[in-house]
Amino acid sequence: MKFTVTMKRNHEFQRLYRKGKSAASPYLALYCRKCRRGENRLGFTVGKKVGCAVKRNRVRRRLREIYRLHESELLPGYDIVVVARVKAVYASYARLEKSFLSLADKLGLRRKAAE
Repeated sequence: MKFTVTMKRNHEFQRLYRKGKSAASPYLALYCRKCRRGENRLGFTVGKKVGCAVKRNRVRRRLREIYRLHESELLPGYDIVVVARVKAVYASYARLEKSFLSLADKLGLRRKAAE
């Protein structure tokens, strides 16, 4: 992830939940907020309700890879948090990817095709 820094502090996540825009699907919830940086800050949340550690880490790895592959399509300067829901464990990779991209479109995070 070339243009991305990870978010790890709880207060950063909480501020994004309170003040950011959000969109949700059966598999994911996506929160975003414009920031004054030239890069994106990215965080993942996969709660214990999703399953054991193996399942949670598998979902997290898939989401990280989806983000990495589509990083160049996303606009810079945003704080982004991806929250995995319980159905994400049973979803195929393609379905998670489609869900992530549709949520990013809904929030206006993706570049237009003409750019």
